[in-house]
Amino acid sequence: MIAATGPHIDVEALSPLLALTGGGLVVLLVGLLRPRVVREVLVPLLALASLAAALGLAIWQWDADQEIIAGALRVDTLALAFTAFVIVAAAITVLLSWRAVAPREAAHGEYYAMLLVSAAGMSVLVQAQNLVSLFIGFELLSVPLYVLCASEIRRSSSLEAGLKYLIIGSVGSATLLYGLALIYGATGRTDFAAIADALNSVGGPVSDPLFLTGLALSVVGLAFKVSVAPFHQWTPDAYEGAPTPVTAFMATATKVAALGVIIRFFDVALINAQPDWAPALAALATITIVVGNVGAIGQTSVKRLLAWSSVAQAGYMLAGIVVGTQHGIEAVAFYLAAYLVMNMAAFAVVVARARETGLGDAIEALEGIGQSKPLLAWPMTIAMLGLAGIPGTAGFIGKFFLIDGAVDGDYAWLGIVIVVGSAVSLVYYLKVVAAMWMRPAPRSVPVLAGGAVDDPPADAPAGPRAAGWEVTLVAVACAAATVVFGVLPGPLFDIARDAAAAMSHLF
Repeated sequence: MIAATGPHIDVEALSPLLALTGGGLVVLLVGLLRPRVVREVLVPLLALASLAAALGLAIWQWDADQEIIAGALRVDTLALAFTAFVIVAAAITVLLSWRAVAPREAAHGEYYAMLLVSAAGMSVLVQAQNLVSLFIGFELLSVPLYVLCASEIRRSSSLEAGLKYLIIGSVGSATLLYGLALIYGATGRTDFAAIADALNSVGGPVSDPLFLTGLALSVVGLAFKVSVAPFHQWTPDAYEGAPTPVTAFMATATKVAALGVIIRFFDVALINAQPDWAPALAALATITIVVGNVGAIGQTSVKRLLAWSSVAQAGYMLAGIVVGTQHGIEAVAFYLAAYLVMNMAAFAVVVARARETGLGDAIEALEGIGQSKPLLAWPMTIAMLGLAGIPGTAGFIGKFFLIDGAVDGDYAWLGIVIVVGSAVSLVYYLKVVAAMWMRPAPRSVPVLAGGAVDDPPADAPAGPRAAGWEVTLVAVACAAATVVFGVLPGPLFDIARDAAAAMSHLF
């Protein structure tokens, strides 16, 4: 009788993922303790410690390039760089959530544990190199986010956002699963490299209707997660209704994870079918840029404006994937890092003003803060200019990099679309800037001084609260990073180059 043996587990390579999952378990258990200081102070600190440990372990493994768990996951610089981006986004989300209503209503332990588990799912997703681990990572990141969207359980719009995201996300997951099943049926393989070999073989399934249908369904399923038009319909409502820290996490970390797996899936498993999927993906990118920019113009809610902006930004980043080159991957990695800090700066200001004014995420809450709150006005201004691609910001360098990658990959017309889309985006980004610097403040709303204060009853209208020093710190730090990396982009270039180097053997 032969004893069954499991796959070898490389604990060192798996250590960042273990830190996230283990930290989530510890946070969940500690959150069950009754003292208020434990729940409101110790639990967030433990979440930050887990994220710091995971980031340190990812840096420690930076030069790794190996397959683990019987080839289901690949730990290389691409996976580690994107995991680091996710960890940074999660850490910022913890800071934005420190005095938020959502952790109190959903229970602190559960809230932060779900955040860590979702980050772990994103890490699995960017490391996935077969169809099974891809879907596991996809679901592991999604399910906690469905709950986090509805974590303000006494606010109907939060519950509505969670329900909408659940329904649309389930449709996207089912579509993706069906597409992956058809790809397996056409190739007889689940590993990305084996699928590529099948496509490269004589008489391979590139022209097989079964494979092409599976490819189309897989693109649709992944497009739902990245908010690619026309599969973006859930994004404005979910972003607006979810607690703002959760919205910030969804807008940044989810895009990092989804674009990471798209890079690995298309440029490894489907690289030999690039002539088939690239034109379709380029068309989707163009539609996404147009729809996102046009949809943002008429918005009066900053969160909805940023939601439509994220749709357009997804279109820009798809351009780097369309070309199927190492240069394109470098551009996507660079822009994702820049996009992360620009968006986090903007969402931090939204959190601060919603607490200080009681006006929620309306643009009205930003009016006049150029004179009264320069520590918030400048970060939001820099974030808006960076997202628009104004020189002197990381957003400009990132878009320039994407355009260069598109031209280098014989998609010059897509580079022109990025330029035109960026010009159109000035209409709504400058609207926010004008509200801060050129309009008087709205009717006087008293701002509470000091630190954290108790929230009003759930059925009472939102009232003013102190923003919290940590929210201002996030806004200022992320805005400073946007400018620093716009003037001195070398460190981000190095990270992007290292990330893309993991795929160099494919090109």
